[in-house]
Amino acid sequence: LQALEDQYSPSRWSPRLDRDSIIDAHLAVTAAGTERARASAQTSLHVPYGSGDGEKLDIYFPKDPSGTFPVLVYIHGGYWQCLSKDEAGFAAPPLVSRGVMVVAVGYDTAPRGHMDTMVSEVRRSLAFLVEQYPGIRGIYLCGHSAGAHLAAMVLSTDWTEFRVVPDIKGAVLVSGVYDLEPILHTYVNDALNMSREVAQRNSPMRHIAPAVPAACEVLVAVAQHDSPEFRRQSQEYSQALRAAGWSVSLLDLAGVDHFDVIEKLSEDSYILTQVIKRAVLK
Repeated sequence: LQALEDQYSPSRWSPRLDRDSIIDAHLAVTAAGTERARASAQTSLHVPYGSGDGEKLDIYFPKDPSGTFPVLVYIHGGYWQCLSKDEAGFAAPPLVSRGVMVVAVGYDTAPRGHMDTMVSEVRRSLAFLVEQYPGIRGIYLCGHSAGAHLAAMVLSTDWTEFRVVPDIKGAVLVSGVYDLEPILHTYVNDALNMSREVAQRNSPMRHIAPAVPAACEVLVAVAQHDSPEFRRQSQEYSQALRAAGWSVSLLDLAGVDHFDVIEKLSEDSYILTQVIKRAVLK
């Protein structure tokens, strides 16, 4: 079991910093990047999309918000129990400068939020966006770690119970977990308190929608210094999507770990920033 704990402790695998410093550094970098983004863009912060405490969005508007624009919806990580949208705006500057609206989604993390709640909230946040902003021309999801899991769950949504069907054109899933079962046996589940049934119901790996004809391109990205188990999950999920007819590519990013793989999205020159820009601005 200790081996499994280690596999699902991303902070143990970075060659840069020890496990305590890396979490602190990640918080500091993402919070500072978000402050810079808020200072440099036109924003609407803490926009409620529901009545829950965590059900709020931060919206970073493109330089010219008239007309239509693509939107990148960013879903933060933190193992479903920490971080918030207040550290999730760091990726906005390179995109808003190119006419993209960036939205950081807040959700009720555990223990207040149950896994079912979080999945439902993220789905509802998208329905809300589509209804509020008729100028949206294509939605691109980007999630990191637990956020990649939530973004993947969005891809398996049956939108018939919603009033709208978001036009999801792409998803960038970074260092995610796509099968929650192994987590049941680790410290991560202390706060989540998932039963096996809840874990199965919320595992994207088990709920792959038959590929929709609309061209939604999925990019599964994983870091060189992610744990072998995180790397395995990314490989298996991308294979399963491909087998179901999805358009998917797996990007293995050299020289980064579970944390800077996403932090670097604040940099224009970073390969993942470039890939996202190419996709969104097509």
